[in-house]
Amino acid sequence: MLYPLGFRREEFEQKDLIGIASTWSQVTPCNMHIDGLAREAAAGAEEAGAKALIFNTITVSDGISMGTEGMKYSLVSREVIADSVETVAAAEGMDGLVAIGGCDKNMPGCLIALTRLNRPSIFVYGGSILPGCYHQQKIDIVSVFEAVGAQAKGDLSLEELAGIESHAIPGPGSCGGMYTANTMACAIEALGMSLPGSSTELAVSKEKRTGCRAAGAAVARLIESGIRPRDILTRKAFENAITVVMALGGSTNAVLHLLAIAHAAEIELSLDDFRRIGKRVPVLADLKPSGRFAVADWTEIGGLPPLLRRLLEKGLLHGDCVTVTGSTLAQNLDRIDDYPTDQEIILPFEKPIKPQGHIVILRGNLAPAGAVAKLTGKEGLRFTGSARVFDSEEGALEGILNGSVVPGNVIVIRYEGPKGGPGMREMLSPTSAVMGRGLGKDVALITDGRFSGGSHGFLVGHICPEAAVGGPLAIVQDGDRITIDAEKEEIRLELPEEEIERRRAAWTPPAPRYTKGVLAKYRALVGSAHLGAVTDGEGLLQEAR
Repeated sequence: MLYPLGFRREEFEQKDLIGIASTWSQVTPCNMHIDGLAREAAAGAEEAGAKALIFNTITVSDGISMGTEGMKYSLVSREVIADSVETVAAAEGMDGLVAIGGCDKNMPGCLIALTRLNRPSIFVYGGSILPGCYHQQKIDIVSVFEAVGAQAKGDLSLEELAGIESHAIPGPGSCGGMYTANTMACAIEALGMSLPGSSTELAVSKEKRTGCRAAGAAVARLIESGIRPRDILTRKAFENAITVVMALGGSTNAVLHLLAIAHAAEIELSLDDFRRIGKRVPVLADLKPSGRFAVADWTEIGGLPPLLRRLLEKGLLHGDCVTVTGSTLAQNLDRIDDYPTDQEIILPFEKPIKPQGHIVILRGNLAPAGAVAKLTGKEGLRFTGSARVFDSEEGALEGILNGSVVPGNVIVIRYEGPKGGPGMREMLSPTSAVMGRGLGKDVALITDGRFSGGSHGFLVGHICPEAAVGGPLAIVQDGDRITIDAEKEEIRLELPEEEIERRRAAWTPPAPRYTKGVLAKYRALVGSAHLGAVTDGEGLLQEAR
């Protein structure tokens, strides 16, 4: 079967077979260029004496599906990607792998697969997009969503909205702020599973093409040395990744994805690890969505490696963790120069954006198993308001745009969790509408769904247990008082316990929204968000039966 693919007889026994898992498609700009990067990785593997086979897996565009029923397939795609990469590599007996991903779920999906397979492997990020430009202002995908809210408020014309839409995405690459794709790219490099500097090489750069070729060659060396993903993905490595996510003000999706990758690696990791590390790591990066700069600006001054070195020198990283270079993290950073002295993107430890991490783990009678808040400090640390309850994202968006959400409200969006959606949609449309209508400092938004890395404001997601399985969010009513207190790490429904129990006794679960197809299968298998929303957790198959 391999003869028509260009193999010679002697190569079957003499050369290692390296699979190049490509997430190329024309579905999204994040992945439109990855076919070329896959060919570079294959060339690098063959130059190093191996044989390469390129194969594809799926991707979906969060930006296109956002705010629609289609977004329910986004988190599902992480599992499909992981399963498909594992299936091809295991079936074809590949000795090593390079996985190249560009959009949000490609990246953890690929890491989960590489970890399950535990064959010498490297992940390569497809790279960040360049900013768009409109009226001499840098814009990006989040600019579009926020412009929708501004237009609904009457602050922006339809013509201006169309202009922002048509200029926000100038070419290949993932969304250009510290959104989920860039957050996960940096986390994966901190884990040690990408070559140094890979996470901040831009999609349309010479460095990205060179980095892909180097990754192909590096896997050949990993096969020789015998270093495998589970040698790299230790508990210390996950602590390094969490540290970097905190320092960057990264996406809350990193919590969900790092928990899932740790599950695949059989490493104990919990929400409490994010809580513990967040208390000692400041937010240092002034990057979008809440900051001023794009990742492309950060790349110009050196990208991630100088920040890693600063964190290491401050004693916040484990330098002894092995990486895909075969060297330790500390050895990789030994000759890295610091940022220019006049840069304003990465702040000094003495003047951080926030002295502790922006990801705050909350618990309380609304989230007994935990919830994830994203608070950079610009939103305040405490919010008490009256509940405005919606049973879907669409209902919440309509309420925000038509003015029925008012200052002082806590917007509650429920039945959007992993099982309830199913699929745990991101709430970028409602959160962007809030910002566009000028309510960012006047309302809070809580949900058992999750948030885009582009979301910002007073936000709490991943509320567990979710409403669909009888979590407390299910019994909240319009007008109830809700308090979110980041300092006390608490989210509380201000009701007597007797009233809460009365409502619980009267609650009945909603009928499943899907009974056939991939969403029905996902609903049957998926676990809680506080455990990573994995589909292969212990006991889930038995529970489904």
